[in-house]
Amino acid sequence: WRQVLVLGLDGAGKSSVLHYICSKTAKDTMAPTQGFRSARLCMEGLEVELLEVGGNQNLRSYWPHYLSQAHVLVFVVDSVDRSRLVTAREELHALLAEEPRLPLVVLANKQDKSDALSTEELHDELALHTLSGQRDFFLLPTSATWASLSTATSVLHVKSLLVTLLSQP
Repeated sequence: WRQVLVLGLDGAGKSSVLHYICSKTAKDTMAPTQGFRSARLCMEGLEVELLEVGGNQNLRSYWPHYLSQAHVLVFVVDSVDRSRLVTAREELHALLAEEPRLPLVVLANKQDKSDALSTEELHDELALHTLSGQRDFFLLPTSATWASLSTATSVLHVKSLLVTLLSQP
């Protein structure tokens, strides 16, 4: 099994992204994750576990404990929630300091909203320019809604990127 660890602040859309990747369908509402959610699926011959750990403040202290088993870190950011971008940046950089070589996929989620920050703006807000060149790093615009199923922001593009990253030795 190859593990993809899915983290991000509460309300960023982690559960919606996971549901979308696993079922190719969107849900209008998702209950907040209490603890963690796990899904196992076979993607192009790879056995993959998608592990989401809840993002509320009480659960974030547990995040580093899951890093050592992960092959890829997916960090989901709410592109509309400007008030918590500093917190998202701090949490992300603390994780990256723990595992300096772990491949990183940042999902700029909720791109379907008119007031969403662009990926360029999020790149700056999250200080992603400070990442070392030793890490594979991707920033993708996403939206886990029915309307985005066939668009450039479809989470299904994330699935193919994960297959590529997990296929590397």
